[in-house]
Amino acid sequence: MTSTDKPIQARRFFVRGRVQGVGFRWFVEREAHILGIAGWVRNNHDGSVEVLAQGTRDQLAGLHTRLREGPRAARVDSVEASDAAPVAGLSSFRIEGAW
Repeated sequence: MTSTDKPIQARRFFVRGRVQGVGFRWFVEREAHILGIAGWVRNNHDGSVEVLAQGTRDQLAGLHTRLREGPRAARVDSVEASDAAPVAGLSSFRIEGAW
């Protein structure tokens, strides 16, 4: 590993508040593309939005900051973050259907 290589990490985020029906998943997808993060975002039955994100520590910190802000129509009450296992071969970011 050279000094320019940064280890890939994965984080799972649960975003709660008014985050469904306000374009939150599209907002997350756009921010992930801007930051160069791989993973997915989906709505959960409990009204939260779940994000699995994979990237460098700096990329994930940037996404965490953006998740706390959310799109204009959203109201973010909390963002719960936890470490996740990196997924081999995950190279793009997508919106998944509601579960």
